[in-house]
Amino acid sequence: MINSGRTVLQRYLQQLIPMAARGLLHTKNSLLYNMNCFWLIRLSTGIVLRPVSSRHFCLKTESADAESCEENGILVNNLACMGVDVKMVRRRQPGVLKKLITNEEGLKRFLQSKGATNELIASIISRYPRAITRSYESLEKRWELWRSVLMTDLEIVNIMGRSPESFFRSSNNINMEENIKFFWSLGLTSKNLHNMLTRAPRAFSNRVELNKQMTDLLHESCLSLGGENPNDFVKHIISKNVFILLRSRKQVSANIEFLQSSFHLSNEELLALLHGGGANILDLSNEYIKKNFTNAKEKLLSLGCTEREVDRFFISYPRVLFLSSKNLSDKIDCLLQAKIHIKQIAETSRILDVSIGTVRSRVKELEKTSCDFKTDGIGILILSKKRFEAKLEKLHSAS
Repeated sequence: MINSGRTVLQRYLQQLIPMAARGLLHTKNSLLYNMNCFWLIRLSTGIVLRPVSSRHFCLKTESADAESCEENGILVNNLACMGVDVKMVRRRQPGVLKKLITNEEGLKRFLQSKGATNELIASIISRYPRAITRSYESLEKRWELWRSVLMTDLEIVNIMGRSPESFFRSSNNINMEENIKFFWSLGLTSKNLHNMLTRAPRAFSNRVELNKQMTDLLHESCLSLGGENPNDFVKHIISKNVFILLRSRKQVSANIEFLQSSFHLSNEELLALLHGGGANILDLSNEYIKKNFTNAKEKLLSLGCTEREVDRFFISYPRVLFLSSKNLSDKIDCLLQAKIHIKQIAETSRILDVSIGTVRSRVKELEKTSCDFKTDGIGILILSKKRFEAKLEKLHSAS
């Protein structure tokens, strides 16, 4: 009898729920849309419908052609009134607009209390809509964690303005707190953590185990190269290039191996390179580095540089691997047109940090003086603007 009764009840509910869904969907625009709250019956199947704000809602049936829930109309209107770019929200995270429970008003009040303008708040939500799903308590805790590293609320507001994702991407405050403790344990300073949170906040959202795996790799690499202070090595690399924590062990390991084999370096020379400019390129794609290296090497060899000169060039200026083939070629061609020899370029590699426009304008100014690149060198081209103008004035006086 009991089993039979349960079967009858189950069948009754299976019929009742779709009927209720159809009835509610049919009446939502005419009745429920304008209600402040509504109640529905709690059924024995565990469905609990309790008072909620008067927002559009929909119920999904188990039919094969069931469509996704429509947008929450009142939420869309609220966001539009706040100045949020709803079209951008639909492109970036459309699912947010279908949620019944959000905290856009609470988020707005919270950020206003920290000094954010209404325009900035609208921009933050437009670019990272999931921000409105964070509770007030979660926001308070995350802010507290960020303030343990940064000095002022304004710093956090500015970072959020540049990259809302950095603050809202993860809601796991416990994980962030553990990461902060882990970074302190490495011997990183307040300045280091400040730089990390400003430039690569995603590192604090990584699982602590992932960050530990990367530091273990650096520790092992130092020891395998004959280094005596692996802890200092790890601290140095991370402080020089925090983006390494956003890459995989495989990628970083491949880059270290590439530097040694391509530049023909001994273990001691590789360690010295990594302590210098080499640390800055460890986070680049291995394929990207290989491609840029091949193109740059071919360019230099075609202009008369020897293999050894090419190696010295890369060792003294590993940042050249950041430059695309076209960018590097255009810069070298610009310098050659100014009657600067390729050997001078290779020996003064920092010249490639200067933009083509700056090189051309400075060469044009120097042509009016007695400056001769062959005898005077090209160091003047890489001076700061103030020092260049002072040097230029002296050259004019001597002419």
